[in-house]
Amino acid sequence: MQPDDDRMPPGQTTSTIPEAARILGISEEAVRGRIKRGTLKSVKVEGRTHALLDADRTRQDDDRTDAQANRGSESSALTSALQERIDSLERQLEAERQAHAESRRIIAGLVERVPQLEAPSESRESPETSTVEETEHHPGDIQEGAQRPWWRRMFSG
Repeated sequence: MQPDDDRMPPGQTTSTIPEAARILGISEEAVRGRIKRGTLKSVKVEGRTHALLDADRTRQDDDRTDAQANRGSESSALTSALQERIDSLERQLEAERQAHAESRRIIAGLVERVPQLEAPSESRESPETSTVEETEHHPGDIQEGAQRPWWRRMFSG
């Protein structure tokens, strides 16, 4: 197809909007936007707008097309590697959750075995406390064999 006016710049070729989008690796809307802004030249061919591209961009054996294909395969490989990593981390997280649940179960079983600690009541006084109270209130009433508190032994001489 030839442009309506035969003044096409040398070294350039025409491409439809979809073709230009594919060659440039952008969307059709982006091609139209570039044409409107004037950053991409265009011509009318049979009443339809065509983008003017450098001839080397439109060659079928262009390195740019190979590079895009390589990027696509690299992207696919990277996506696959990332998905494998995510799967591995999800398995590891699940194993850790199971181990944590098992640990909680074991701790709960051990806690049930521990006897309840009772708060000391008034009737369960230690012999030292009784002796101290008796000694403080009645110093002469200490029975033989009753042990004096350590602090009394130390300070009374």
